[in-house]
Amino acid sequence: MAGIRPFSSAYLQSLARRLFIAAGTPPHIADTVAEILVNANLAGHDSHGVLRVPAYLSGIEKGAIVPSAEPEVVQETDTTFICDGKNGFGHYIARRAMQRAIEKAEEANLCGVSLRRTGHIGRLGEYAEQAARAGCISLIATGGGGRGGGCTVPFGGAKGALGTNPIAVGVPTGDGAPFIIDYATSMIAEGKIQVARSQNADLPAGCIVDKHGNPSVKWADFYDGGFLLPFGGHKGYALSLLMCLLGGLSGHFNVERGAMGGTFMLVINVSAFTPLDDYQRAVRAFLNGIKSTPPAPGFNEVLVPGDFEHRFRVHRRAHGIALPDAIYRQIAEWAKKLKVALEEDEG
Repeated sequence: MAGIRPFSSAYLQSLARRLFIAAGTPPHIADTVAEILVNANLAGHDSHGVLRVPAYLSGIEKGAIVPSAEPEVVQETDTTFICDGKNGFGHYIARRAMQRAIEKAEEANLCGVSLRRTGHIGRLGEYAEQAARAGCISLIATGGGGRGGGCTVPFGGAKGALGTNPIAVGVPTGDGAPFIIDYATSMIAEGKIQVARSQNADLPAGCIVDKHGNPSVKWADFYDGGFLLPFGGHKGYALSLLMCLLGGLSGHFNVERGAMGGTFMLVINVSAFTPLDDYQRAVRAFLNGIKSTPPAPGFNEVLVPGDFEHRFRVHRRAHGIALPDAIYRQIAEWAKKLKVALEEDEG
């Protein structure tokens, strides 16, 4: 396995921020994007962390990301709105949209949001946690697919027609470990393959097929025309399609191509149904009761969604974020290109 070094979260966040600013990103947007990327690393999801910095900088350079774009609400009711991201940084747009959705849900008890023209918005769990901290339940769906293109095969198909199409759900618990579901409807997220490539490690069996449709564990086979598989066979495939249908509420679809996709957020104010403090105590008691189940052979304990991220945050804040040398070298190359100091003595 390739070399890995630990870095403090403060160092990585500062470096990412300075790189984005050097590439033309306004400081307030660079702050948000760098923070959310490092938050993903702290939560143990390196596939959505600073590993993505080189790709985003390349996107800015090629004109695919408009770094200074500010989101605009283009349609709104008391309980809904559509947000046009103007091809800007998805992390910044999604956080702004979620905050507005929370505020509307506090007034009208729920809010549905559709996002259009955003870049990659990163780890969906970030925004589910944002809603949970505000005492809200959230559902977030990002989907895309259509005839003739996609990195994930439909169940029974030989060619890709869908994205990784993740779903996230957040429920407040009143403490630092909210209930968070966050996963791709493909067997693994494409970012997990990037992590494997950076470490020159094999993938778990059953995640991808090569360009000929043969099962593989080699990340190189995916990038040589291979495809991801949907998780859970036909069940994950059906959920992936639903992510596209919810995303299509943005109006981003092409009937001639049979293509549809986008991002959708639903925010529910818990207090509209029951007192928040009582509900949070009940949720925590319920989850703790589930966790008290005796573990099966081969397991040390029973966990619930949100435990993984909480434990990683505690550990990585104390011990640093492990970054593969291959990723740090890519970031260093961009630092040299953009004339940004690495300040390695802070690592």
